[in-house]
Amino acid sequence: MSKIHWKGSTLLAPLPPMMVSCGTQEKPNIITVAWTGITNTVPPKTYISVRPQRHSYAIIKESGEFTVNLTPAHLVRQADFCGMYTGAKVDKFKRCGLTPEQGVNVECPSIAECPISLECRVTDVIPLGSHDMFLADIVTVSVDEMLLDANGKLCLERANLAAFAHGEYYAVGKKIAKFGFSAVKKKKKK
Repeated sequence: MSKIHWKGSTLLAPLPPMMVSCGTQEKPNIITVAWTGITNTVPPKTYISVRPQRHSYAIIKESGEFTVNLTPAHLVRQADFCGMYTGAKVDKFKRCGLTPEQGVNVECPSIAECPISLECRVTDVIPLGSHDMFLADIVTVSVDEMLLDANGKLCLERANLAAFAHGEYYAVGKKIAKFGFSAVKKKKKK
């Protein structure tokens, strides 16, 4: 395989187009971020990276809370809108037909239409350059009951989550393997 070489950039894909809610139930806001991920298991930690110039930045920095809402494919238009317009001028919940749902352990709302929401409390703000990283503890995970099978097992494929790759949105495809499948020992034939 022949490769060409470009200067360093943010070309990493796929990424989740997460709708991050912040603010209060009375004055909620949404920002869409792709710069997010899991940083630790115990305690469960995540991060979002936000430009200090963004309207949501000050809200999150002041409150110390945000909720990461996993975006299903059918809400990609809303996610795109929330990433393109500022909450300083537009009520994104109202404009996108989304419902702010009261948080369980944080003051900021989640998005009722999203199948999974991670309530987060900021532990550190790390300046990185163009963005600051909000490192946070995940204090509550809310899961739509429709994603659980009869035994209570999470069936994440039912969420039909969206992905973002180099300026394009995609629906996450079919499952191709299970974690650890490469290490499973084959059963011996009798």
